Amino acid sequence: MPEDSTRAILSLALTPGIGGVSFRALLDHFGSAEAVVSATSAQLAEVRGFSRKRAEEIVRARGGIDVEAELSAAAERGVRIVPYGAAEYPVALTYLAAPPPVLYVRGRLVPEDSRAFAIVGSRRSSLYGQEQAERFAAGLARAGFTVVSGLARGIDICAHQGVLKAGGRTIAVLGNGLSAVYPPEHARRANEIAEHGAVISEFPMATQPAPENFPRRNRIISGLSFGVLVVEAGKRSGALITASSAAEQGKDVFALPGRVDTPFTAGTHRLIQDGAKLVHSLEDILDEYPDVGLASLGGPAQAEGVLPLGPQLDPQEEAILGALDGEPLTADQIAERTGLSVPAVASQLTLLELKRRVRAVPGQRFARRGA
Repeated sequence: MPEDSTRAILSLALTPGIGGVSFRALLDHFGSAEAVVSATSAQLAEVRGFSRKRAEEIVRARGGIDVEAELSAAAERGVRIVPYGAAEYPVALTYLAAPPPVLYVRGRLVPEDSRAFAIVGSRRSSLYGQEQAERFAAGLARAGFTVVSGLARGIDICAHQGVLKAGGRTIAVLGNGLSAVYPPEHARRANEIAEHGAVISEFPMATQPAPENFPRRNRIISGLSFGVLVVEAGKRSGALITASSAAEQGKDVFALPGRVDTPFTAGTHRLIQDGAKLVHSLEDILDEYPDVGLASLGGPAQAEGVLPLGPQLDPQEEAILGALDGEPLTADQIAERTGLSVPAVASQLTLLELKRRVRAVPGQRFARRGA
């Protein structure tokens, strides 16, 4: 994209009173960002939804916008500004009613990120929820998906960690500017994500985290993704906003059930009551996208660091299959029979599910396929 166009779009993104909806309306009316930034207040007032007063306020605000300072602040922190319409700008976001005029990106966005799936949940979460977020994220990454989340405490950071351990790609969407990482204790993890995916935001570099930013952040998380898995969410969890955004965008919403005597799952259980797809195993998600997951292995996703899954089995997988020679077993029972640790069994079961060698059955048990 020409440099003048990038600066013009950035100028609009920095202008108070211009959000995603009005940005699209202005582009549709004037045809280019360059034409918008040179329009008079009278011309702006001709755009649907723009009053004369609003148009005059936008023109007055132009004098306080410092595009060069914003570009410098981004460059100092290794952040690239990707404008709407650029080749790197995710196509999925162009379908939003309010697409972000620009994305600030640490790392890189690649075409393979079009195969994305979101995992979100509450900041206050149980150990079980954190373990499952990491497990499902690792499995999705190995199946060729880019996993999207919000870098928040609790479920989000566990999802990112699961992908990184699996060698896949992950995207963290922040509700603040990329001059800093929020929460600050996740700064090191954000650096790892930028090396194996991207950390992105629509907010100007110096924007501080604020409650009103996160619903906007959440629409990007769902907008980038085929579907959203909510692992744990209380009654007022922000993850429910992401699920709502996904539903409004026509995306699939999945929810992982949990204990009924804990506040961590009240929101996820309500989602299931309202029609979200109950997830019992990774296969429940993969079956919804038969042409996306395993079919992509060995293609571009593998080149981006996603672990290949061939028909070969390693000794631990062989041992687990050997143990599953009769009735379905729990992970604890498999560990007893094989001498493996429970975490090792859980990890290998994920791979065996992806390879279609085992299946999950009610009661958190597993059986060989065909048994």
